[in-house]
Amino acid sequence: MSRTRQPIFAANWKMHKTIEETKAFFASFLEVSSAHEDRKTVIAPSFTSLGVARDILNACGRKDMVLAAQNVFYEQSGAYTGEISVPMLRELGVEFVILGHSERRHVFGETDMDVALKVRAALEGGLSPILCVGERLSEREAEMTRAVINIQLSAALATLAEDMLNRLVIAYEPVWAIGTGKVATSEQISEVHGFIRTWFAKHFNSTLAENIRILYGGSVKLHNAPQIMGIENVDGLLVGGASLNAVEFAKIVSCEI
Repeated sequence: MSRTRQPIFAANWKMHKTIEETKAFFASFLEVSSAHEDRKTVIAPSFTSLGVARDILNACGRKDMVLAAQNVFYEQSGAYTGEISVPMLRELGVEFVILGHSERRHVFGETDMDVALKVRAALEGGLSPILCVGERLSEREAEMTRAVINIQLSAALATLAEDMLNRLVIAYEPVWAIGTGKVATSEQISEVHGFIRTWFAKHFNSTLAENIRILYGGSVKLHNAPQIMGIENVDGLLVGGASLNAVEFAKIVSCEI
């Protein structure tokens, strides 16, 4: 399959790895992996490890690897105890930020409006949002997948102009497949990714629809990564648990595309 969009392999560490464990991960990862000019590797550690991760990446000179944050607040500064702003992340060398992840939505109660404000703040501040969308099992069984994703995309992007979206990345993560060991079938992934691309053509334009990268996430492992990457309209992977193992993640990043 020929590719016109550079794939992204993103590691979402969630609430794992101390600073010392982050150092150990990169020591192992850099030893067993080599640079890939045809793909981008994005590492999203915890906030406390962003600084050391930046220093390691700067020292190793790997241009194919960049940093992401797992969340950001939508205000520049202020009395928002416990929050992190876009300028703070930019100062740490962060280029991407994961937004709208199902754990943020369903565990911490983030609303569609919260996600919309964060996406706008990220884009206006120079970050590239990885906007997560996806349905719960009950919604999948009720054949509401497209309706749910339409709502999530419409809410998150309603106030944004087309020329703001050239750095936007979408990640389809069916909630029922995150950390469960279940993976959507090739047919299910192809259908939803195709729907998302068509959605952008309908609501914005065909050029944006053709260029936007759509990742898949949800129990991605080494054994299924090549198969998923072979599905039409899949432009990369958002990897959770498997990204914590440096050797396994290096092999996932190196899989045939």
